[in-house]
Amino acid sequence: MSEETIKKNKELSLWEALLPVFILIGLLAYNVFVYGDNALAGSNQFILLMGGAVAAIVGFYNKVSYEAMIDEVANNIKSTSGAILILLFVGALAGTWLISGIIPAMIYYGLQILNPTFFLAASVIICAIISIATGSSWTTSATVGIALVGIGDALGISAGMTAGAVISGAYFGDKMSPLSDTTNLAPAMAGTDLFTHIRYMALTTVPTVIITLIIFTVIGLNLDTAANPDTSALLASIDQAFNINPWLFLVPVLVIFMIVRKAPPLLALLIGTLLGGIFAVIFQPEVVATIAGAETLTFESAYVGVMNAITVDTSVATTNEKLNDLFSAGGMYGMLGTIWLILCAMVFGGIMDAIGALSRISGALLKAFDSVFGLFASTVASCLALNVTASDQYLAIVVPGKMYAQAYKDKGLAPENLSRTLEDSGTVTSVLVPWNTCGAYQAGVLGVDTLHYAGYAFFNYLSPFMTLTYAAFNIKIKQLAEKKTHSKVA
Repeated sequence: MSEETIKKNKELSLWEALLPVFILIGLLAYNVFVYGDNALAGSNQFILLMGGAVAAIVGFYNKVSYEAMIDEVANNIKSTSGAILILLFVGALAGTWLISGIIPAMIYYGLQILNPTFFLAASVIICAIISIATGSSWTTSATVGIALVGIGDALGISAGMTAGAVISGAYFGDKMSPLSDTTNLAPAMAGTDLFTHIRYMALTTVPTVIITLIIFTVIGLNLDTAANPDTSALLASIDQAFNINPWLFLVPVLVIFMIVRKAPPLLALLIGTLLGGIFAVIFQPEVVATIAGAETLTFESAYVGVMNAITVDTSVATTNEKLNDLFSAGGMYGMLGTIWLILCAMVFGGIMDAIGALSRISGALLKAFDSVFGLFASTVASCLALNVTASDQYLAIVVPGKMYAQAYKDKGLAPENLSRTLEDSGTVTSVLVPWNTCGAYQAGVLGVDTLHYAGYAFFNYLSPFMTLTYAAFNIKIKQLAEKKTHSKVA
């Protein structure tokens, strides 16, 4: 992604660059008003294509060729191939982890350990630890995140609240982990080194996550749930439907260990999926046979049961209606809607880049501010705009990173100011946009619409305000002159 080319078009005016964005936002707003929660079932995808068509008309008017636009769309789609494969494997993993009893076991033991009052704050901490260890907010959501949403649902806590806590913790860990791709990309774009970037970013990120924990603790203290809810009926239903035992945790522990050891995510997810299938046959033979539609477990019915869990919708019936809704998975098939959304978003983002609109919008934002605070505000606005228009967090880091690097030097600011701002506004806000790859992924994996969890992802939308607060009051804004002085003393 660091080699991403920013397309420029001197003939394109700012209003022409913004026209597809305004039309897209208007159409999406009306579409959500009409369809509500069902907007992501397909209609939003078509709206993104319509936005791409408007951008293409602007491009034709400014003499951008059809071939140039299609080539950029193809490049955009190619850049998401890894994410699409990960989505498919996450769907497969969720299916085998359901029928093997891994996710039910997480929920079973979690119900006995986690107190509803501090559940949301604990979810932030758990996800932060896992995400720091793995360097991946996506992996965190796909493993412990799914289980935590299930536990929260069983405790009577809104799925949107739990998903917001999961995402807050996952993105804190993703930002602060040296294993994270965005944490490596931001300093590379700004011209600083990884660990200088992480240390400097901690100045805004740690206070933000502390505020987030305080908010979730206050929410937990005021939740309308019993202090010690009676979960005995839920536990009995899980126990009756599955063979629950601690050995099931070997699979998620191994997957997390592989990712910590820098194994390719696709390999880790594949092994986790296959081991989930093996554990399903060993520990849940009756469940596998039922999924296959057979009375007894044979080699053939085991194959059919595991393959169904990997590929299509599966569910495990219990004596509790709430658990029946919880113990279902869509397999790879369940991820197709999210993949469809990502592909359509890449069409819009690709055409916007090809006609030079992304460069034009960022350039206008850069020229609009002369002060140091204005430069930070312009960077934040550019990152937010690109998360909405380009639908990809990497572009929201790469494009502003390339365009603002010289401006920060001209203002005498150390490059870590830029790298921190890119992460505080580009990385974390991507998950708040329903048609962004990150927003689409998290909604698909956690089973919670983006608009439902966005209001509770406190860490994610407080981060840009924190970085702007530091800039406004000149708190820990490192100057290039200071950096040179320290070098001479050393």
